[in-house]
Amino acid sequence: MSFTLSRFLLPFGGSLQTANIFSNYGRILFPGRGVKFIAYSTARTQQGNEQLLVVVGGGAAGIYGAIRAKTVAPHLGVVVIEKGKPLSKVKISGGGRCNVTNGHCVDKMILAEHYPRGNKELRGSFFSTHGPWDTISWFSDHGVELKTEDDGRVFPVSDSSSSVVDCLLFELKRIGVSLQTGKTVANVSTTAGGKYLIKIEKRSIDFIEYVEADYLLIASGSSRQGYTLATQLGHSVVDPVPSLFTFKIEDAQLAELAGVSFPKVKAKLKLENVRRQMPQLTQIGPMLITHWGLSGPVILRLSAWGARDLFSSGYKGKLYVDFIPDLHLEDVKPILLQHKDKFAKQKALNSFPPDFGLVKRFWKYILEREDLSGDILWASVPNNSIISLVSLLKQCPFGVKGKGQFKDEFVTAGGIPLSEISLNTMESRKQLKLFFAGEVLNVDGVTGGFNFQNAWSGGYIAGTTIGLLGGIFIAMGNRPFWRTFKGYSETSMWLKTDRSIGLLVNELHVLASGNKEKDGGGYLSVATYDFLFKVGGTREGSPFFNSEDVNNLRVETSGVIVGSSPPETGREKQQIDSDFFFLHLT
Repeated sequence: MSFTLSRFLLPFGGSLQTANIFSNYGRILFPGRGVKFIAYSTARTQQGNEQLLVVVGGGAAGIYGAIRAKTVAPHLGVVVIEKGKPLSKVKISGGGRCNVTNGHCVDKMILAEHYPRGNKELRGSFFSTHGPWDTISWFSDHGVELKTEDDGRVFPVSDSSSSVVDCLLFELKRIGVSLQTGKTVANVSTTAGGKYLIKIEKRSIDFIEYVEADYLLIASGSSRQGYTLATQLGHSVVDPVPSLFTFKIEDAQLAELAGVSFPKVKAKLKLENVRRQMPQLTQIGPMLITHWGLSGPVILRLSAWGARDLFSSGYKGKLYVDFIPDLHLEDVKPILLQHKDKFAKQKALNSFPPDFGLVKRFWKYILEREDLSGDILWASVPNNSIISLVSLLKQCPFGVKGKGQFKDEFVTAGGIPLSEISLNTMESRKQLKLFFAGEVLNVDGVTGGFNFQNAWSGGYIAGTTIGLLGGIFIAMGNRPFWRTFKGYSETSMWLKTDRSIGLLVNELHVLASGNKEKDGGGYLSVATYDFLFKVGGTREGSPFFNSEDVNNLRVETSGVIVGSSPPETGREKQQIDSDFFFLHLT
């Protein structure tokens, strides 16, 4: 389904094409004009229906959101400000292959379980709006062939992140989004007219410029820049701490096994300062021994779920690893005793049960931890050592003494609380036309493509919302339209307009705005009330309007209905008047 704003559909069948708004951006010049930003005064010349979106951050969420907003509203001006190289994290992720998303978690409930921060909130419409399959389809439609590996991770068939980076940058340029690099957004404030005054610095030449924007999307990842801007606009920030890291282990002998991997272990993390039981602190999956300790998916998942507790404990704790999780504890001792009897005259190092699926180097390590020489014959292994070997195989303790690095992903736990934004639109609950997406929010996923999916989903939703708002504004012609509204009960609302209007949308959220003053018109662009209309059913074949709470700034409804006269007292659903036209989104 395409979501491009097409035209007004009038009752008599005529059409009014949307007007071009790129007539002039004052001193902000866009692609095709061959000029970068130049300093300009805070007053921007308003001509026609021009509107501007500024995106802070040229990462996955920011670029994807910018593309989406420009696609939905082609006449919306979109500028991306990036202090470094765009899509730098995309470039190096997955060992340079870019783990785009995860193809095994399609159900939104299962998908949400892979986010230590956000697992409850993301069970709603977030992934339903734009999930993994939508991401896969988007990249496939734009020329990036993808493949899904056995563990669900999705990579470009080229095994090169450049395929993803080049695709996004090409699309950005193709549709006319301006990408400004080497610049930092240092400050942002709101103007009396409801816009955002943005201070941009280019430190390489000690240059400062000011830009006035209608919409602001902060998608700056875990950079302090985004947190600073959010607090300037009234948001709080959950202090960020590292997530997705490896464990440093207190064991000199273990370092000699660097490179040994296990396809499946069960690992449980215990921290002294954590008394509550957290099922997520027990994980099953592959594990890798490194020069400094332990890594692999099972360790990374533990680090993500225990990120805050590990931080508060100084990254010290106990890790218990079951190296043979598919064998029951009571079965391991008989297997060892049977092997001892069968291979009594062989050295313990050269012969061990194949049921365990272990490599010889690691088996030697297990013997040495029990102070057994590899040259000892099985017949000489005492029974109490057999019991100890069982314990080491099923619950081997390791002392965690710190965190290492995971170079493929740099993720933090913390950011803007999800309670301060609407996940249906990614808009701030504190400031109108302010949006967030990606890692700047207090959302982080485990390894496997989940963090990028958060970026794609959030960017898409924010871009869609901004595009629809910008598109509606343009189509209205920047003239007074919504005039007054009155609440008739807690469950119904009436909007009186110059003429009746119904917003007809399929499978989308539509944003419409109105001025709160009782008399006199208002422009959508300076609206103080923001109503979220959500598609619902029909009543007797016509759309209906049914808000939940007229006192809230955001009113979620099951449809839209505006007529030429107020509804009857106490009536919760008002049928649409015959004298209407639709703002048609296809």
